[in-house]
Parts: sequence; structure tokens; C-alpha cells
Amino acid sequence: MSLTPSSPSPDSVEDELELSAVRHRPEGLEQLEALTRFNRKELQILYRGFKNECPSGVVNEDTFKVIYSQFFPQGDASMYAHFLFNAFDTDKDGSVSFEDFVIGLSILLRGSVQEKLNWAFNLYDINKDGCITKEEMLDIMKAIYDMMGKCTYPLLKDDTPRQHVEIFFQKMDKNKDGVVTIEEFIDCCQNDENIMRSMQLFENVI
Repeated sequence: MSLTPSSPSPDSVEDELELSAVRHRPEGLEQLEALTRFNRKELQILYRGFKNECPSGVVNEDTFKVIYSQFFPQGDASMYAHFLFNAFDTDKDGSVSFEDFVIGLSILLRGSVQEKLNWAFNLYDINKDGCITKEEMLDIMKAIYDMMGKCTYPLLKDDTPRQHVEIFFQKMDKNKDGVVTIEEFIDCCQNDENIMRSMQLFENVI
């Protein structure tokens, strides 16, 4: 067995070179490995896919909507993609970098229940003021129904999202002050199987 260090594969050298060449230079793979639950190989694969769609190294909201809508041709995904983009754009600079993307994806795919619920709360809290109003929840629900399309839910009436929100909100707003805090949101989701199941719908549309 040779004790000499193995030389890096051409692929990984190429990835490192490309990581340093794009206009927006992401963190190195090692740093992203530490920040996410993806290993080096997975990060390389994700980066190649990201770079194919976004050669500049960042994606703006319009491009994000175009990419995302390809997954939901049966409905209108533009509004949900708008909310999703804002949740991924953690530094609020109007673009999603590769780091933003993989850190969010890592939580959604491999995070703990608590981490996923924190992320979901951030998505529903549209104006990022630390609590969810009934209107915010309704906007997200409507966006999900629009995206899933009439062929997925052909029998749904137009007021179905509002009915769902009324039920959710009654359960979540424990102190009846008209807003849901992150503590109320997490407590209610963790203690209600039906809500957790509905949250799976949310996971499926990522």
C-alpha cells in the first residue's frame, strides 16, 4: 500500500478551479461541507447542476421562477416560486448564490424536524417581522394550490385555501392575538399529526 498522498482527481481540481473562476465565487467545497449535510461529491454534483442553469454563479428571481415552473407545468408556480426565492435569499440581496441554495436545500432534505419547521416558518412569514398573519398564510396556501393546478385538485372550490387557513390558524394562534409566533407554530406542528402531514405537502413542492 502506498503511503504517498493520492493526487486529487481531475474532476475535483476542475471543480475547484471553476469555483474560483465564476463571477460570484462561492465558499470552497470544504467550507460548504461543514455548513451543510452534503458530502463533497454531492456538493460537486449540485454545483454542476447549479452552474449549468446559472453560469454567473447566482440566480435572480426571474430565472428562479423559470427553472422552478418547469417542475409544475400543470399549474402556475410563479407566486410560490416568489415566496420560495425570498426564503432562500437569506441576505436579502435579490439573488440566490450557490451557498444560499445548498444551505437551504440541506435543511429541507436532511434537517431535523425543528430546523425544517424554522425554515417553513420563515417561508410563511412573508414580511419577515417574526410572526405569521392569517393573510400571509392564505397567500402561501393560494400559491401552493395555484402551482399544483386544477388537474391535481380538480374538485377544489375557490375558497378551499381560506377554509384550510381558518382551521390551521385556530389551532396555531393559542393566545388568540391574531398572529402566530414561531413558538406557537412549532408547538402546534409538532403536536398535530394532520398539520405535520400537510407540512409534507410543503416538502413535496420544494
